[in-house]
Amino acid sequence: MGSITRGLSNNITTGGVILPAGITNASVSAVTSFANASGGTLILLSTQTASASANISFTTGLDSTYDEYQFHFINIHPATLNSVLQYNFTTDGTNFNVTKTTTMFRSFNNESESGVLDYQSSYDLAQSTSDQAITWDVSNDADACTSGILTLFNPSSTTYVKHFIHQSNGMHSNPACFTNFSAGYCNTTSAITGAIFKFSSGNIDDGVFKLYGVKKS
Repeated sequence: MGSITRGLSNNITTGGVILPAGITNASVSAVTSFANASGGTLILLSTQTASASANISFTTGLDSTYDEYQFHFINIHPATLNSVLQYNFTTDGTNFNVTKTTTMFRSFNNESESGVLDYQSSYDLAQSTSDQAITWDVSNDADACTSGILTLFNPSSTTYVKHFIHQSNGMHSNPACFTNFSAGYCNTTSAITGAIFKFSSGNIDDGVFKLYGVKKS
């Protein structure tokens, strides 16, 4: 007991502040939640790693615990050249076909410095149950991928429609850099209980998807 006390005291200042040396991966690895975390803190709820996967779906974790949820997709590599990463939502955990109205624009610049900023009307949805594009065409070169964040607001509301926004960046086969922005709302007063990600063609060859809850203030 004495050694534990001495070790702790060595990492606390006379003012009661814990020094950085007192906090390590080993000391926090078993923590699953922070009851007193301040508002805006990201709480990791689940992680899924794609491996030649037809899709990645989240059917648990979206509830009334948080008012805001974020899906982070990291280094997502397509099996098929110039396929588009897409997303959709569900109210029953099985059918990913929620009615949505959306808008989308992109910025684009290739490696020879020829760029454009434009509205992508062909990727908009108007009262549609189709999947929403989250990227432009992604290269399937060995070093190519796309990453970004999709934010969903108050999915458990049974009063209002559910708004969402996203930003992503990826590598096109041009080769070029593109940044896409989409936003919209699920036109339903039913609670949104899950989300799905998939490419317009072919599998998700590789990549990590994470679901976070944003701590209420």
